[in-house]
Amino acid sequence: MVKIRLARGGAKKRPFYSIVVTDSRKRRDSAYIERIGYFNPVARGQEVRLTLEEDRLTFWQSKGAQLTDRVSQLVKEFKDPSIREKQLAAKAAKIEAIKAKAEAEAKAAAEAAAAEEAKAAAEEAAAAEAEATTEEAETPAEEAAPEAEAEAKEE
Repeated sequence: MVKIRLARGGAKKRPFYSIVVTDSRKRRDSAYIERIGYFNPVARGQEVRLTLEEDRLTFWQSKGAQLTDRVSQLVKEFKDPSIREKQLAAKAAKIEAIKAKAEAEAKAAAEAAAAEEAKAAAEEAAAAEAEATTEEAETPAEEAAPEAEAEAKEE
């Protein structure tokens, strides 16, 4: 069976794919019948991302060649470039949602930490006040005891 699929080329971490017509029994990057285009997934700036010879594509499809899933997506994108723009917009919206969620979680964590600090400070103040109250209560009793002894000795 004849397939229209991607053959990988390019360097490590820098893929570049040729869109080729080949026998389905052959290896991914081995010899092919015809190269009908290319796909550069890491294209930047003015670089061309996708090129396809539509007349050769229709010729091979008329002969019974089957498209792989990824090549069929690329053909749709080549025929209607707005598909790519929609995909990029959806991806950007998803990233924004993730960032907003992370910011909300960070804000909630900061508020929780501030509330915990305030609670700890209030507990410290209450403990200090209670300690001061107990010291005040103990101090007059201690002072009163020597005075009472002094009065007892005078009598």
